[in-house]
Amino acid sequence: MAQTIKGVIFDMDGLMLDTEKLLTRFWCEAAAFYGFDMQKQHVLGIRSLAAKYAQPHLQSIFGKDFDYYAVRAKRIELMNAYIAQNGIEKKQGLDELLESLSQRGLKLAVATATDRQRTDMYLTKAGVLHYFDELVTGDTIANGKPKPDIYIAAAKALGLPCENCLALEDSPNGIRSAYDAHCKPVMIPDLSLPDKQTKPLLYGCFDSLSELNDKLDVLL
Repeated sequence: MAQTIKGVIFDMDGLMLDTEKLLTRFWCEAAAFYGFDMQKQHVLGIRSLAAKYAQPHLQSIFGKDFDYYAVRAKRIELMNAYIAQNGIEKKQGLDELLESLSQRGLKLAVATATDRQRTDMYLTKAGVLHYFDELVTGDTIANGKPKPDIYIAAAKALGLPCENCLALEDSPNGIRSAYDAHCKPVMIPDLSLPDKQTKPLLYGCFDSLSELNDKLDVLL
């Protein structure tokens, strides 16, 4: 395969960091605090979704009385307290993959729905912030995932065409965002496998970051 990949753009939650299980837990706990019976499947439906899309989605399930921003603030409060006490868990193979990509001279960026302050905090706690040339976060993008804007912005920040960037994602919403930006989407499933709508969009799919690292010669 011809060498066309010049950059790699990483999602964060569920891809680099094992935080999706925490997001699921604390979304449900925060919703319960306000009297709503939120379940795992509801959280899976908003993975990587920007607030402007997640709010109407959840209100369509729980009704207009569901105060998305209040519940999200409570979720952030609970999750930050947990991470402060317990630290943050990296996905298997993350360090090795980042080192391999850096040694190959590829440019690296993050494209996450999470805001900049928490992105900096999480990646610093994980000890991997220094690997990235650029961070593009949800609070800087008008139209977040599943729209393509965040991947277009990340590729632009790296000074690369989207076509020359791998996009690493764990969720269908993220894959759609990367695909529509004309990046090359690679899925490393976390809480769910690619569905029939997602599979045709994939440039590759691997069980773990370690497996992806082992197959870099094929992808690049």
